[in-house]
Amino acid sequence: MLGRLMSRGFIRLMWLLHFLPLAWLAALGRGLGGLLWVLAGSRRRVALRNLELCFPEKPEAERRALAREHFGWLGRSLLERGLLWFASPERLQRLLHIKGNVHFAEQSEASVMWLTPHFVGLEWASPALMLNQSNPGVSIYQTQSNAVFDAQMLAGRSRFGQNALFDRQDGVRPVIRLIRQGYAFVNLPDMDFGAKDSAFVPFFGVPACTLLAPGRMAYSLKMRVQPVVITMLPGGQGYEVELEEPWEDYPSADAEADARRLNHWLEARIRERPAQYLWVHKRFKTRPEGEPSLY
Repeated sequence: MLGRLMSRGFIRLMWLLHFLPLAWLAALGRGLGGLLWVLAGSRRRVALRNLELCFPEKPEAERRALAREHFGWLGRSLLERGLLWFASPERLQRLLHIKGNVHFAEQSEASVMWLTPHFVGLEWASPALMLNQSNPGVSIYQTQSNAVFDAQMLAGRSRFGQNALFDRQDGVRPVIRLIRQGYAFVNLPDMDFGAKDSAFVPFFGVPACTLLAPGRMAYSLKMRVQPVVITMLPGGQGYEVELEEPWEDYPSADAEADARRLNHWLEARIRERPAQYLWVHKRFKTRPEGEPSLY
């Protein structure tokens, strides 16, 4: 009971904070990030280890500074989520800066997969897509252990447009059914969910357990794939949503080659904004048989 009350209290605080100008909210978020850097020791160590593995050429002091900057963006992403939950569509539109063809899914004769990797501004993909084009969307989400937060996150992600969300435990069949009905699929392809349906593919030169499902699904359903990258801008400037040109060389009949293609592309995008990738996730958690843990 106490946990539920605290959760509801935090959500009310988020509601109050969302009235602040974005620049003020951003400053508070950076402060929260600084606090998390001190208090969240396990996540700090994960971020530092990931950066060590991915950028061994950088001096340790530079990687540490990068990790601290990442926590600032992470704190912002947590506090600014209240905007996604409670702000008006008009305010959100003023904060979104769209680059590229946001109407591709409406125009495509084939079903579309929006490829959305885990940058800290990822949560802004849904309002950006649903407020600026009319094609329905479907995605898979990970249920939160806290039921109050889980309900709030689902409500926030479902506010705009016609979209459907399925728990990862539901499997992929309901998602495929909607794709065949014309829904675009919001796919988050870059997390370690274990060895099942995955392959060890280099990511910054380190074998990473990489999902094969994105390429396999796109190939079997004859989908077009359009990457979507979210960048949080400094202060009160808002969020850049870049929709790249649909890939011409993806998918193929070779799912592992597609996974290599995906990781290679993602590395290049991360190098453009290294502090904004989700380094607190244990990207290299699953190891090849007989290989020790990297964490």
